[in-house]
Amino acid sequence: MTAPRQILPNTTYLVTRRCFQRQFLLRPSETTNSIFLFVLAVAAQRFAIRLHAFCILSNHFHLLLTDPDARLPEFEQYLDSLVARAVNASLGRWESFWAPSSYSAVTLVSPQDILDKAAYVLANPVAAGLVRHGRDWPGLWSSPEEIENGRRVAKRPAIFFRPDGSMPEKASLSLSCPPGFESAAAFRKQLSHALALREEQAAAELSQQSKGFMGARRVIAQDPLGRPAPGEPRRGLSPRVACRDKWKRIETLARLVNFIRAYREAWLALKAGVRDVVFPEGTYWPRVALGACCAGSG
Repeated sequence: MTAPRQILPNTTYLVTRRCFQRQFLLRPSETTNSIFLFVLAVAAQRFAIRLHAFCILSNHFHLLLTDPDARLPEFEQYLDSLVARAVNASLGRWESFWAPSSYSAVTLVSPQDILDKAAYVLANPVAAGLVRHGRDWPGLWSSPEEIENGRRVAKRPAIFFRPDGSMPEKASLSLSCPPGFESAAAFRKQLSHALALREEQAAAELSQQSKGFMGARRVIAQDPLGRPAPGEPRRGLSPRVACRDKWKRIETLARLVNFIRAYREAWLALKAGVRDVVFPEGTYWPRVALGACCAGSG
């Protein structure tokens, strides 16, 4: 049995999803950028997701978000499905779009963990040797200055979406300050500083290896069906939690282990015919699909 996700309200996550066979299916272009931004805006509104930062690279994306109503699986299913179908249509293909494994959702325990991962997300194009600064990335990238400071308006793309369909003509997307920070201004300042440090570190590491940055023009010129040269580490750890504080991390992981143990016991009881079994708090699929009773559900 695959380990279940524990989906609790008001949890902040780093969400990542990779393209099939690491192909550049999300390579920046006017069409791909407009599709992803529009679908992301619609999905965030539909499932009340609070976005804090995002970066859409050529073969994967990162979202930093808070899930107030414990609807992350619905949000991800909606986002990934529509993006895949719309971008596939724009590329004239119909094969698998996402890697076979599911999306990664790493729970961020403390404000420091949130800050670290936000900087990681925004520095990703630099760390990958693509552009010198995150702001130079030709794909979708959120600036720290956007947080609680205006919104983007995404028009419904002409491709794939019917003019007379159910999708809105426009959708707006705004970034909110994540929980645990004194103010949006304070978070913007801390994030800008942390991002600059990561960018400088990445540039220094590339320089030591006598490597330069690919540059936006070469990124845009890549074949969407291409993929990076072999060499990426495979079958590494897939963390569920990110926490720099050792004891908080141990405590959080212990709660997750207890959840998984209780979930599996409840699942086996349900399969054995026990209809009044109670699943642990944070259970998602049995609650939504089977109407199972869950602790802490009211």
